Amino acid sequence: MSQEKTNRRQFLERSSRAGLAALAASGTGLWLWSRNRHPRRELSGAQVRSYQVSLPDTTPPMVTVTGGSPDQLVSQALQALGGMQRFVSRGDVVVLKPNIGWDRVPQQAANTNPDLVRKVVELCFDAGAHKVVVTDVSCNDPRRCFQRSGIAASAESAGATVILPEERKFRDYRFNGELLSIWPVFTPIVEADKVINLPIVKHHNLCRATMGLKNWYGMLGGRRNQLHQNIDISVVDLATFIRPTLTILDAYRVLISNGPQGGNLNDVRLMKTIAAGTDPVAIDAFGATLLGLRTEQLPYLAIAQKRGLGRMDFSQMNVKSIQLT
Repeated sequence: MSQEKTNRRQFLERSSRAGLAALAASGTGLWLWSRNRHPRRELSGAQVRSYQVSLPDTTPPMVTVTGGSPDQLVSQALQALGGMQRFVSRGDVVVLKPNIGWDRVPQQAANTNPDLVRKVVELCFDAGAHKVVVTDVSCNDPRRCFQRSGIAASAESAGATVILPEERKFRDYRFNGELLSIWPVFTPIVEADKVINLPIVKHHNLCRATMGLKNWYGMLGGRRNQLHQNIDISVVDLATFIRPTLTILDAYRVLISNGPQGGNLNDVRLMKTIAAGTDPVAIDAFGATLLGLRTEQLPYLAIAQKRGLGRMDFSQMNVKSIQLT
């Protein structure tokens, strides 16, 4: 009987190895397998990652700019915030986290505008950055997302290092969140001196809108679709874990329905707007207005405010608004 059990165990182990080898034989299979692995390693203590900097009291928590090209919008916003040199120091390694989730072209507004990404890369280097990394953990095939979005080419043209996700670069982190406990994080996003969040404003079929706070889903591996069961809490758990240096919200083109991946150009509105600043809750609240939403329609904003991550009532704050002619 003992020999029979041993043979059965060996057969199951060989079958399991064969199945994994077959899965890894295709690029798509390997990608899905690696992203769906379960977190393995127990870690001690919460590992909050803060990249915030000290700023003069006169710095507005948010600047909005409307009109003009993505280059002009970003340049005006950073100038109003005191320049990129307030956020990036000489010799810094800076990570830019756009939304590069979908196999879509820029006109479909499913990913961050590539011209905006290029300009932010340039501004970081102008401020003295040693290295600028552009990366994301895509939902569709990463190579196609990075190429079709135009972000890889735009970032590289400005001198950035573009990093596609791969399994060996994930590490388990302890979140100690209300929903998130231990989860694999893509380490190139967190191994930096400064981190700049570059989300796009979009409709989202589960949480109504995806902007800056929701953009942190793109640093996770694992079965992150499981987090959609309580999406508002998971969004805030992520935003509690990582505190960016700066958030720049892309609303040049806005996907107003059928998000987050869209596809139909009739769902896109040209708004030629960005919001930039250090209050991620205020920035998302402003973005919600562009989608015709009230802040109370996005429960994660109230939860984030309660946790001290920012304020929803941006109209009562020292916000600077610029209209370009």
